[in-house]
Amino acid sequence: MFKGKNYKESAKLIDKSVAYSPVEAFELVTKTAKAKFDETVELHVKLGVDSRHADQQVRGAVVLPHGTGKTRKVLVFCKEERSQEAIDAGADYVGGMDMVERIQKENFFDFDVVVATPDMMGIVGRLGKVLGPKGLMPSPKAGTVTPNIAQAVSEIKAGKIEYRLDKTNIIHCPIGKVSFGAEKLTENFNTLIDAIIRAKPAASKGQYIRSCVTASTMGPGIKVNTAK
Repeated sequence: MFKGKNYKESAKLIDKSVAYSPVEAFELVTKTAKAKFDETVELHVKLGVDSRHADQQVRGAVVLPHGTGKTRKVLVFCKEERSQEAIDAGADYVGGMDMVERIQKENFFDFDVVVATPDMMGIVGRLGKVLGPKGLMPSPKAGTVTPNIAQAVSEIKAGKIEYRLDKTNIIHCPIGKVSFGAEKLTENFNTLIDAIIRAKPAASKGQYIRSCVTASTMGPGIKVNTAK
């Protein structure tokens, strides 16, 4: 993989053998981000669980105190009489069977999160094959299948993110922008890590958090020490 001059310069500031304290790690992230745009800061947490087993899944949602720096577009599936409630809470798109058909026929995906009331899951289920692979299928665990749509939408708009294990037992999450600075990034990090620790499955044995790395969009990876 070709690495540009900025990346190489940034990499010199990092000792690959060191797991930095969260504050030091995010200070380095802000120093090593050299792109001309406000880079997203991501966290990659490798867990000592086996995602192939249902009792070792790690998934949930958490509201980051400072948001992610990105306003996410929300699609709400609800009955017509509740559509105004969703719109008032800030939903970008609201519908029922009409939205299902739009997604199926027009390949419409101009949204980041899908929220549904429980009584709509029968029709939303028809989209499982297209929403599932994109990680967009609503779920009770993530708080996106709920009768309280106004709260769900406003929390997502305020910076609620979903975290879930991928096939390699790693959680990938955005935790803010470089412009947030080290302090706000650290507070967002602490909130997310605490949520992941609380979500530890009872079936998990041995070391739970194996490694934790943060990086900006174009910057090098920085190891974070989570033993707090």
